[in-house]
Amino acid sequence: MYSSVVQLTASQKNNSDDGNERVDTDQHHQPTAHSVSHTSETFLQAAISLKDQVVEMTWKENGRSAGSVTDPTMYTGLLGTAFTCLRSYEATGDRKDLELCSEIVDACADLARTVTRHVTFLCGRGGVYALGAVAANYCGDQHKRDLYLNHFLEVAQERALPVGPEDGGFGMSYDLLYGRAGFLWAALFIRKYLGVESVPDDYLMPVVEAILAGGRAGASDNPACPLMYRWHGTRYWGAAHGLAGILHVLLHFPLSQEDIEDVKETLRYMMSNRFPHSGNYPVSEGNPRDKLVQWSHGATGITITMCKVSEVLSDDREFRGAAIEGGEVVWKSGLVERVGLADGASGNAYAFLSLYRLTGESIYEERAKAFASCLYQNARTIMNERHHNEADHSYSLFQGLGGVACFLFDLLAPKNSRFPGYEL
Repeated sequence: MYSSVVQLTASQKNNSDDGNERVDTDQHHQPTAHSVSHTSETFLQAAISLKDQVVEMTWKENGRSAGSVTDPTMYTGLLGTAFTCLRSYEATGDRKDLELCSEIVDACADLARTVTRHVTFLCGRGGVYALGAVAANYCGDQHKRDLYLNHFLEVAQERALPVGPEDGGFGMSYDLLYGRAGFLWAALFIRKYLGVESVPDDYLMPVVEAILAGGRAGASDNPACPLMYRWHGTRYWGAAHGLAGILHVLLHFPLSQEDIEDVKETLRYMMSNRFPHSGNYPVSEGNPRDKLVQWSHGATGITITMCKVSEVLSDDREFRGAAIEGGEVVWKSGLVERVGLADGASGNAYAFLSLYRLTGESIYEERAKAFASCLYQNARTIMNERHHNEADHSYSLFQGLGGVACFLFDLLAPKNSRFPGYEL
């Protein structure tokens, strides 16, 4: 896997006309859920090899110093390498990976304060401080843990976070990558590892309330949908910038009955506006193009959110049904032209892991392993060859091999699997 996926990723260009499109399955190998032949040990060794390659290319070759860091973020930058090392440590128990994670986070922290104004987990300072606190806690370094936690609590006092609705792109956005939902996810990540008291509700619930108020303001011209958000003027539906990502985060907090009903009705609105032929979801409100099946846009991210809804609102079986139907869309169309978490096959495979945790049905574990086997065996024949571009971020967490390594580590214990930066 190591060589074929590396070759594939290095040959991709940065963008097609509108992102990642589906593979023509008439010309490429289609996975079969019941024909998985690779063992857990095979996937483990592939994951370790990929992790080592990511570290070599993003950290060791760049001089292993803060001065060499140009992108300290989780999404496409060096912090994604640190997260991959943490996931490797959690899967293997190798302390060298934990030490490496901590070392890389420290280098990112030196730069994050000056190069990014965002406060989110994936694309801002919030992720640096959250991962730093968690890594230090694993290392038993209480002083460094508290230092990073205090940095995060300073971020939590950002004045724009709890400010009431700014519709149409004014003020801080609401999305997962760059906005308020992304800040809340960073706080949830800290609380998962350090306890709820580490980031008190007093910092978070005003932000939750601002997101709900902003969604109601954004949907004021559409009586059929209670919540809607704009990112750069477009009403996205997916996980990265839109409804799926924002609602997914909100479902981790205590909501009033009115809030829950608005979330449910918004999800029903999305379900009722799927493309009738494919079952896929539009990229954005009113967008007629049925092209993208990925975590960022389309069925994958929304399916993972539907799994979360089914967990939180278990009496509402319609959302469980929507999750299962979304999984069928991903199975039919999710073997796409890229390999990463954001817009590639590894990200799409996480929909099956979410469905496996939700239903306990082995078919979803088998489907995830089928996608892994296709990446392992047939990466270059599944996807069209593309020319290398420096902006490919070939070794990053969300657009390259770091995400593939995390997916393979998660295959070792699928009941404990979590989509990086999205599931907790």
